[in-house]
This record gives sequence, structure tokens and C-alpha cells, in this order.
Amino acid sequence: MSKDREAIMDSIKQATESGARQSQACEVIGISAKTLQRWSYPDNAQDSRQTAVHHPVNKLTSFERKRIITIANEPAYEHLPPSKIVPKLADTGRYIASESSFYRVLKAEKQLKHRESSKPAKRVNKPKALTATAPNQIYSWDITYLPSVVKGVFFYLYLVMDIYSRKIVGWQVYEEESSALAADLMTDICQREAIQRQQVILHSDNGSPMKGATMLATLQELGIIPSFSRPSVSNDNPFSESLFRTLKYRPEYPDKPFEDLAAARLWVQGFAEWYNFEHLHSAIHFVTPNQRHQGDDEEILAKRKEVYLLAKSLHPERWSCGIRKWDRVKVVFLNPEKYKSEKKLNKVA
Repeated sequence: MSKDREAIMDSIKQATESGARQSQACEVIGISAKTLQRWSYPDNAQDSRQTAVHHPVNKLTSFERKRIITIANEPAYEHLPPSKIVPKLADTGRYIASESSFYRVLKAEKQLKHRESSKPAKRVNKPKALTATAPNQIYSWDITYLPSVVKGVFFYLYLVMDIYSRKIVGWQVYEEESSALAADLMTDICQREAIQRQQVILHSDNGSPMKGATMLATLQELGIIPSFSRPSVSNDNPFSESLFRTLKYRPEYPDKPFEDLAAARLWVQGFAEWYNFEHLHSAIHFVTPNQRHQGDDEEILAKRKEVYLLAKSLHPERWSCGIRKWDRVKVVFLNPEKYKSEKKLNKVA
């Protein structure tokens, strides 16, 4: 008997011995006289609700469970889920158990995972986190469509950027997607930037021009290390995606399709010059990509900081929260494990 039940019964006993009626004492405590009477029986010393064992009347027998397992592993059904086994059995005039019973039994036997006769889904790991601390260490590239006047026909913009400086280090517009054309572009970039073997990692998505035999052979010859995004995961190549968005949302981006290949190349040339030499990029503290690529950003940001400190010294009451942060961004991550790690490293640097 539980201690709570004993205490209640003792309290009622003391009340009745003092002259109170049992029914009134039960009412005060909050139980019925019938409950008190039931508790008084010797065979009701324990709360039967805690020891009750219920057996469903429709519970499968051991034989029925074994039969389900046997049938589910027959050659005709071993590759099928219960949702297909049950109707197939019904087509042969047999009903063994419901779909839920099949699922429950197979799950208990650990035979439910991937019964379909197809290859299991492959787990694709996130690309390794890469770190750039100077220009010409990590490039990101991709291809985007530029519309032509012929419906359904596009020009293809190949664009390579340095993720550290955000500079467009190379671009070209062609009439087709081709691994060979991409290889020619990378060869030209390496010559202009004087890239040494094993100096640059080139990140891209999994498109055929990126993983084509000619491109991969050229990268090996140039000593460039390839890196690839997960299939259909654009977030693994964020720098190129962001650059394409900037390109296509420029006010100067044509409202109408490009007349021909020359027109497309001329427009992209103007965009690349603006982006590299005029655009103050927010992620690198509002210097141009070319200034950062050349290493001029450190001096520019230091001078800005001096201007702000002087302004604060003249009117300190206007600078309750300190001056704006103009420190150089020294570390740039591609696909970091945690976004906070990038901010923390730059803060320490």
C-alpha cells in the first residue's frame, strides 16, 4: 500500500474515532466511501493500475509474426515495402496481415530500411572548408546564361573570381558550354596572374564543363587543385552565385536579349571593369576588388581609421559607441564549418 493511501486512511480513521461520520470525512478529503471500502480489502493493498497488464485481443501470435517475416523475405517480396507486399498478396487471393502489421513486425526485426530494388541514396559530404589569406589562393568559377534574341538560345558567361579579393580574374562569353573552352580560360588566367603549381585551388559546381576530361587534364598540367560543390547544392559555391546576382541586378543590365555574341562580350567587359575598379565591396570593407587584390586596401583602411579617430577626438560626445570598424579582413572562408569561426578568426587577426 502506498504511503499516500495509508495517510488518507489513517486521517479518516482518526476523524471517525473523534466522532465524525465516515462519509463526511471522505468528502472532506476528496474520495468516496466506496473507494475507502475498496482500499480496506486485503487484496487491494496496491494500486492495480500500476500492475495491470493488458493484452490486445487482436495481438498477432508468434506463428503469425514468423509467417509475416517469412513471406516478406521470399524472392518475390524481399525487395518490396509492406505497402506493395499486401496488395500483391491480395492479388493472389491471400490476406496475411495489414500493412501496419507488416511495417511493425519488419521494423522490430530491423528489416524495414531500404527494401526497394534501387541503389540506396549516397551520402555526399560537404566540401572541405577552405581558407584564403591572400590573393591567388582560392578561385571560384561558374557559368551563367545570357539571353539571346533567339528564343531558347543562350550565350554562356564563364566567370572566375578570387574569393579573397573578390576580383574577377578572368571571364569569357561563348556560344556553348565546353570543358575545352573553360580550360583555355584557366590557362590564360594562370599566365596573366603568374600562377605557380599547387598555388591555387579552383572551386566549382558539378557541371559537365567543370568536370570534363579536358578541363581536369588542363588543371593537372597547370598544377591547380580542383574542388567541387555537392550535387544540386548552390550554397557550396556562394561567391560565384553572389557575383552573378550582382551582375544581373545591375541597372545597366539590358532589358532586352543580347543581339549577338559581340554585344554580350562588350557588356560583360564593361561590368567587369566597373566591378573590379569602381565597385566598393561591402564584404571587404568598401574597397574595390582590384585595390584588395593589389594589397592597397590595408593603407586605404588605415587612413580611413585615422580620419574617424580624428573626428571622434574633435567631438567625442557624438561617438558613444566607438568608431566604425575599418580593420582589414585577413581571412576569407569557403564553406566554413561554422559561420562564427570566420568572424572569430578575423577578429583575432
